[in-house]
Amino acid sequence: MARVTVFTLGGTISARGGDAARMSGQEVLAELGADHDVVLKDFRRVPSSTLSHEDLAALAAEVRATVAAGSGVVVVQGTDTLEETAFTLDLLCTTEQPIAVTGAMRRPDLPGADGPANLAAALAVAADPACRNLGVLVVVGDEIHTARLARKTHTTSVATFASPGAGPIGGVVEGEPRILLRPAVPAALCPLRLDPDVRVALVTLSQGDRGELLDAVDHRFQGLVVAAFGAGHAPAWLVDPLAELARRIPVVLASRTGGGTTLSRTYRGPGSEYDLLHHGLIPAGPLDPAKARILLHTLLSSGAAGPHGYDRPRITAAFAHLDGTGVA
Repeated sequence: MARVTVFTLGGTISARGGDAARMSGQEVLAELGADHDVVLKDFRRVPSSTLSHEDLAALAAEVRATVAAGSGVVVVQGTDTLEETAFTLDLLCTTEQPIAVTGAMRRPDLPGADGPANLAAALAVAADPACRNLGVLVVVGDEIHTARLARKTHTTSVATFASPGAGPIGGVVEGEPRILLRPAVPAALCPLRLDPDVRVALVTLSQGDRGELLDAVDHRFQGLVVAAFGAGHAPAWLVDPLAELARRIPVVLASRTGGGTTLSRTYRGPGSEYDLLHHGLIPAGPLDPAKARILLHTLLSSGAAGPHGYDRPRITAAFAHLDGTGVA
């Protein structure tokens, strides 16, 4: 039996009805007849919407120590921020050991509760040597997704998790993981850190946007991600404010669409992706805005910012590493 350490953080999978009460990790595991050597760590009992950077930094430290001791890992939490936790761990916990993140969309007291099946599948993934060297995985609905691409796409569906533009890399069939595809590169070029004191803003543009929210990105923030239109477009009148910010802090250009990659040279007019990149913005590539914010946060936490400016080439290379071109 392979050893698996389960970190429970709370969420719908542990909810006692609709209030704030949460089951213990032991109660969550109680209904499973696990075929693995399971070590339980009841890490938190909170909704995932309240998880902080301090929580994630502490979790990553424990996960790193756990995988170093030879154990696979399952992290169980609410689905609201599950994709962000998974990608953060992917950047902070570089390891050969399988790490699976899972949760549930239906409370244990509701018909068709999906928590036990998702947990069983995640345990199978974390215990299987075939799931080594895949990075952190999101395991929900018997599908296996990479953390860098997995997204919650529906408010209530048990099939909410998808990987737009790529799809799952495998699935769990009759209790056994089956890996069909492997990521071309690891999520990070080297292990990164998460400093809770670093602040990175995320601003989503909307039609007719006059840039008032950009005015709020002041000295409190060390970085900015802009969720722009389409493949990376902004109103022409926002180019100068964005360029001014990019001279002071790294500004990453992402797409608010939910799928696909930012472009670099298809459109060249004012406010186009070509225009914005030539004014100093950094392309997010296929990362959605929330994940682009996480990568930028960890890069800044790991020394990509300094007293005399930020390391734009290093930040650009880290995003290019994941854009599928093979060029870093």
